[in-house]
Amino acid sequence: MITLKKVEKNYRRGAEEVRALRGIDLEIEAGEFTAVVGPSGAGKTTLLHILGCLDLPSRGELYFDGARVDKMRESELVTLRRTKIGFIFQQFYLIPGLSVVDNIALPLMFSKSQGKKDRIEELAQTVGLGERLHHVPSQLSGGEMQRTAIARALVNDPEVILADEPTGNLDSTNSEKIFDILHKLHQKGLTVIMITHNPELAQRANRTISIKDGMIA
Repeated sequence: MITLKKVEKNYRRGAEEVRALRGIDLEIEAGEFTAVVGPSGAGKTTLLHILGCLDLPSRGELYFDGARVDKMRESELVTLRRTKIGFIFQQFYLIPGLSVVDNIALPLMFSKSQGKKDRIEELAQTVGLGERLHHVPSQLSGGEMQRTAIARALVNDPEVILADEPTGNLDSTNSEKIFDILHKLHQKGLTVIMITHNPELAQRANRTISIKDGMIA
């Protein structure tokens, strides 16, 4: 589904050039549950941004479903991200004044597919928020906010879920609940790629990729 060939990513930090990724070769098959692990500063989040087409390589080639992503126009990239990929971050990025239902529906503001609004309550039920539909983020626990973010990531029926430290701000009980949701999504056929510092969760993925100094270890 996603292929990286000799991918490098460089950026500047003041006068310094940072080599975040150094010649990554990687294939992600459809339906995999992949955990990405490594120390802080290893390049994990940069790799996830490349896999999610949020950023493009400085050098190398990036393919999604056989299409050459690093040669796409910005409008094509926006369509790809909107229709194929769901993003879950360590920070929940919920809108404080909106209810659970409205936060889940937010991506539909940028989509022409209005029929999917009927799925919002179903998605809330799927992540265990059926009784919290009209609560705002300040009335939710950390785990409930992350589950809202997961439902929001699913509202456009993506093929791939990219999760950047989705349990990083949660206790062990809520971390287990979030992982269980991701596992069930994988069982339904979604491709899941998850960055985690939690070795126990990483071991339960189907595949683990270790990143160190911008390279696959």
